[in-house]
This record gives sequence, structure tokens and C-alpha cells, in this order.
Amino acid sequence: MKSKNLLLIFIRNPKLGQVKTRLAKDIGAVNALNIYHFLSSHTCKITQQVVHCDKQVWYSEFIDKDDIWSSETFEKQVQKGNNLGERLQNAFEEGFTKGYEKIIVIGSDLFEIHELEIQESFDILNTKEAVIGPAKDGGYYLIGFSKCMPSDIFTGISWGENTVLQETKKRLIGTKYQELALKNDIDYLEDIINIPEFQCFLKK
Repeated sequence: MKSKNLLLIFIRNPKLGQVKTRLAKDIGAVNALNIYHFLSSHTCKITQQVVHCDKQVWYSEFIDKDDIWSSETFEKQVQKGNNLGERLQNAFEEGFTKGYEKIIVIGSDLFEIHELEIQESFDILNTKEAVIGPAKDGGYYLIGFSKCMPSDIFTGISWGENTVLQETKKRLIGTKYQELALKNDIDYLEDIINIPEFQCFLKK
């Protein structure tokens, strides 16, 4: 452990037909997989530039030793749990047990996030107990805690539904937290249709 700050990056092992499935209904599984690779590369690039924190990549199924996530920069782990809530809970608990004081988690499917916002989130945790980045689909793209993590924060959440943020904020009542800017996850065709960087993936 080099830092008291820990950045968790939750990713799916990229498999055809198993990533970006909602997007794939409109653009096909191959294009959806290519977009997933593109977003993963974007996330890898920006997180490499975040300073003063240790970084862990948590794979959904198995560790890929030869992918874009360099073992020199990112510690590699496998998610543990029967659902997303359990997997997040276990990752946070493991980090706090190891002595980390501020832990933030992000996914790999947000094109709008940048390294300064992740850095800002760690700074927020100097004075707040939690930080959360709300997504336009009703979920969140980032959440972090400074040790004072509610024990039920990931329990009983309807993952994948548009109520995730609402349910999570109910569990944050009594916790001093700050919200980041509202951003858009990449899940549907309308999320990318007007973004120039994605046009190459829409051509048949």
C-alpha cells in the first residue's frame, strides 16, 4: 500500500454478447463489444493520470494478465459476490481492512468522466463522509467513502433499474455527502448517437 487513497475500477471481462447488451439491441453485439473496448481504453487512460492513490481493477470473472490494464499501475482482483451489491461491499471492506482511508469506485462505461473529477472526489472525502456521481439513467457512475460507509449502502438495491440512485441516497441519510455533476452512462443508442467519437461504431 503506497497511499491511503484507493481507486476501484469495476469491469466486465469483454465477451461477445455479454457486454453492453442493451446497446447491442440497436447496433449489434460486435459493435457493442467494440464500444466496450473503446470505453475501457478511455477509462484506463484517464485513471492512469489520477495521482496520490492506489488503483485496483476488479474483473467480473477472471484476471486477464495481458490486457490494457498494466500490472505496474493497477493491482488486479476478481469480484466476489452473488450480485453487484455484494461485490461492491466486499471490495470496499477489503480495502478498508487493508488500511485505506478513502475509497472510490467507478465503472468503465462513462465517456464523460475525467481524471480531475476523480481527483476532486478524493479531495471531497477530506471533509465529507461520502461522494456520489449521479447518472442520468437513475444510477450513479461513482461512489466513495471515507471509512464511515453505511453498512447497508449496497444491500437490497434494485441493480439495473432507474431507482438505484434514489435507493442509495435514502441509505445516505445521516451521512455527510456531496454530489458531483450529473453525467450520462453509455447504455443505449441515444446515449452515443450525437457524440462524434462513437460514429465509427454505428456504420454498418
